[in-house]
Amino acid sequence: MLRPPLHLPPAAVSGLLGLALALTLAPLPTGILTPVVLAALLLYAASTATPRGVAGRLFWAALVMNAVHLSWLMAFVGQLLGSPALGVLAFLLYAVEGSFYALMGYLVARLIGGVPVLPGPQRLSGVLGRVWGLAGGWVVLEALRFLGPFAFPWPTLGYSLIDTPMIQIADLGGVLLCSVLVALSAAALVQFWHGRTKALWGVVVCWLLALGYGLTRVPGQGIPGQALLQRTAVDAFAKASHLQSPEQQFQTYNRLTQDNRQPGEVPVWTETAIQDPALLKLTPMNGIYGVADLLGSRSNKAVAWTGSAVVGSNDKARPVPFGEYFPLRTQLDPAWRMIEGVTHMNLETTPAAVQLSPLTLGGVVYGTYICYDSVFPWVARQLTRQGAQVLVNISNDSWYTGWGVQQHFLMGRVRAIENRRWVLRSVNKGVAGSIDDLGRPRLTLSRGEGVIHARFPLLTTKTLFGEVGDWPALLLALGLLAYGWQLTRPKLTRP
Repeated sequence: MLRPPLHLPPAAVSGLLGLALALTLAPLPTGILTPVVLAALLLYAASTATPRGVAGRLFWAALVMNAVHLSWLMAFVGQLLGSPALGVLAFLLYAVEGSFYALMGYLVARLIGGVPVLPGPQRLSGVLGRVWGLAGGWVVLEALRFLGPFAFPWPTLGYSLIDTPMIQIADLGGVLLCSVLVALSAAALVQFWHGRTKALWGVVVCWLLALGYGLTRVPGQGIPGQALLQRTAVDAFAKASHLQSPEQQFQTYNRLTQDNRQPGEVPVWTETAIQDPALLKLTPMNGIYGVADLLGSRSNKAVAWTGSAVVGSNDKARPVPFGEYFPLRTQLDPAWRMIEGVTHMNLETTPAAVQLSPLTLGGVVYGTYICYDSVFPWVARQLTRQGAQVLVNISNDSWYTGWGVQQHFLMGRVRAIENRRWVLRSVNKGVAGSIDDLGRPRLTLSRGEGVIHARFPLLTTKTLFGEVGDWPALLLALGLLAYGWQLTRPKLTRP
């Protein structure tokens, strides 16, 4: 079994393994090491005697993993609350995230059973069964973290493959299928360390198949389209606090368009670029615009505008928890108003989209979604299934700092692969750019203020992920759980 170095307390060893795992996740270029570190973590968690011990080790590992991977949240919370020292409140979120992994570990350990406290082969079978169960449970937990009003799918194992050809299997089962490959590899490595090689050989075959699949993908061909993408540098907190007027902000976006637009280009403005819907009529050209009504209906929309009329719109599908969605806003009104007094922001919940549909403009079908929506695979998938020929992500990334900016961008890259569509990003701060249907950034702008003249094909390819969603990944994850359970069952012997 895995023994802690220098007899450190389990919480310390778990934290070190969580730190190591965080340092293999995107956007760091160390993703190839993720299965190895995950194997060590799963083995250490599985080697303790009780389900509560498994839960405790996973809690500390996940807390540290999230604290490192989401370290940018501390700066955001400190800025939001007006004091850098208050950034430590982000550890409450890290602890909540850790509790999800702890609960998963506890349930898996109870389900798998086994006899890890006994010596010899029975103990080994019990531990290996837990390892396989935890590998499957990890992926199931990732799937659950895409759901519900507090959904927050950072970090997901599959994104660690973003810089490898293997990421291309996302068009078969989404980013969760990539997570299955990572988790499967980790469990097989644990078996290999204990002298059981059959599973590892099977994983090697899986990696070779994924590699071959990735290397043989080619860009799609289609009718050419044109768009003018923007990167602006408006301060999000000044924007939310109304320190800059809607008219001033409008002029920033309008100037970039008027000074740079080339014939045939469709302008794409960022999320909440127009904060007073009445200003939209001052834009005389067809385009896709981020329009907010922060003082009235609290809406946050992407609209298709012909120059004289709105011909389609989408609300934001997933308002950001505690950024645009405030739980118990009425019941806890005094507390929320106190926070409003500190932040000088209007903390009212933004209504989520009731339904999503592509925006059609000039005969082109744009699958348009807003900011945080890009981290949820079902949003882009739904728009593609309805006929979107290109995906458009308008975003305000100035809430993010450090790794958060890159993490948000790379998640958008995987949406391109899952649906085999180009993704166009117009952002306030963050990374603006065009991403091809293989998930490769073609043109990007990550600093300053400027535009991108995007040229892209309009595609109609269907993918297996588009047709069936996450089911292939979920069935495989349940298969890992079932295999772990089977390893701990008593073996029947013939008389």
